[in-house]
Amino acid sequence: MSVASLRRAAHDTVSGLPRSFWWLWTSTLVNRLGAFVATFMALYLTLDRGYSASYAGLVASLHGLGGVVSSLAGGVMADRLGRRPTLLVAQASTAVFVALLGFVRDPVSIAAVAFLVGMASNASRPAVQAMMADIVRPEDRVRAFSLNYWAINLGFAVSSMGAGFIAEFSYLAGFLIEAGMTMACAIVVFLKLPESRPGGPSGPGEAGGAAGGDSVRLVTVLRDGRFMGVVGLSFLVALVFQQGSVGLPVAMGEAGFTPADYGMAIAVNGVLIVALQIPVTRLIEHRDPRRLLIFSSLLAGYGFGLTAFAGSVGVFALTVCVWTLGEMVNAPTQTGLVVRLSPVHGRGRYQGVYSLAWSLAALVAPLMSGTVIDRLGAEWLWGTCAVVGTVAGFGYGALMRRLPQEPRVEGDVMEESVVEASVLEKSVVEKSVAGASVAEKSVVSVKEGAVVEGPWSRGPGR
Repeated sequence: MSVASLRRAAHDTVSGLPRSFWWLWTSTLVNRLGAFVATFMALYLTLDRGYSASYAGLVASLHGLGGVVSSLAGGVMADRLGRRPTLLVAQASTAVFVALLGFVRDPVSIAAVAFLVGMASNASRPAVQAMMADIVRPEDRVRAFSLNYWAINLGFAVSSMGAGFIAEFSYLAGFLIEAGMTMACAIVVFLKLPESRPGGPSGPGEAGGAAGGDSVRLVTVLRDGRFMGVVGLSFLVALVFQQGSVGLPVAMGEAGFTPADYGMAIAVNGVLIVALQIPVTRLIEHRDPRRLLIFSSLLAGYGFGLTAFAGSVGVFALTVCVWTLGEMVNAPTQTGLVVRLSPVHGRGRYQGVYSLAWSLAALVAPLMSGTVIDRLGAEWLWGTCAVVGTVAGFGYGALMRRLPQEPRVEGDVMEESVVEASVLEKSVVEKSVAGASVAEKSVVSVKEGAVVEGPWSRGPGR
C-alpha cells in the first residue's frame, strides 16, 4: 500500500467524528496511560507489603466485585443524573481512592479501599459508552467504538511497560501518578465535554426527555428478553477472552514455561490491536453485525482451543493471534449492537447491564480456569473454550435474524432541522406566487442554515 493510500485510509478513519468525541477519546487514552495499579497490584501486595498470594487474590476479587456493583449503579446515574456528572463523580472518586490505596497499610483497609477503587473506576464505563452513542451518528458508531477500544489498548500497552520501571523506583509513585492522570481526565470532562443525554439540560429535546428517562428502569432492561440474550452471549464471549490473562499464564507455567515466555506470547495481543485495530475496523464497519459476531465468537473459541496443541512460545503466540483477531472484530461490533438494542433514554442502564456481563466474567473466569486445570487439566480448559465460543456463535446467529431499526431520538436537533426545512420549503412555494426573488432568498437560507448541521457536527458548545 502506498503512502498516499495510507494517508487516505487514516483520514477516512478519523474524519467525520464530532469534536466532543475526540475529547472523550482523549480522556479515555489519558486514563489508560495512567492505569498502573491494575498492572502491579499483585506484586505490590506480595513483594512490597509481604502479604500472601491468597490475600492478593482476595483483594483482586474485591476490586472486581466493586466493578460488578458499579456497572449497574453507573448506568442508572448516567440516565438519571446525566453522562457528564457521572463521569466527573466516577473519575474524581477514582483519583481519590487510588491515592488513598497507596497510603493504607492495614489489610482490612487495603481490601476495603480496593473495593471502592473497583466501584469508582467501573462506574464511568456505562456513561462513556452512552455518551458516544449520543454524540456519534449511527453509521459511524462502529468506527467510533473501535477507535475508543484502540485507545484503551494503546494506553494499557504503554502503562504496562511503564509500570515496571515505576515499581522499581516507588510503588507509591505509581499510585499517585495514576491518581493524578485520572484527575486530569475529570478536568478534561469538566472543561470540554457538554452533557449529551437526550432530554438533558444541555441536550436536545428538553421537553419530555426526563419522562422518557424515567420510563426505562432496571427492571425494564431485565425484562428485555432479546437484549438479555445478547448480555448472556456477551458473558460467554468475555469468559473466553478472560482466559488470556487468567488461564493462559497458569497453563504455561504448569507446562514449564517462564513468566517471561508468557509475557512474550501475550504481548502479541497488544501489539496486534494497536497495529491492526484501525485497518480491521475499515473492513468491518459496514458489514452485517450478525456474521461478524458469529465469526468473532468462533475465532475466540477455537483460537483458545488451539492452545491445547501449543508446545512452544511461538505456537502459543500464533494462537494469541487467532483469538486477538476475534477480539478486534467482536469489541466494536458488540458495543454497537448494544446501542442498537437500547432505547434512547435508557442507554445508560442498558450499557450498565452490558458492562455487568464483563465484570461477572472477570470474577468467574479465574475460578473456572483454576478448577478445570487442577481437576481435569489445561487441555480440558481449552476444549471448553472452543465449546463456549461455538455456543456463543450459534446464539448470535439465532438472536440476530431480525434486528430492529436504529432508535429515533425524540426532539433530536437533526429532526427539528428537517421540520424547519419542510416549513421553510412550504413558505418558499407560497411566496413564489408573490415573486421569484423572495423564493430565491428563501432557498438560499435553507441551504445555508442548520438543515445540514446535525447534533454530531457541532463542537462541545452545542
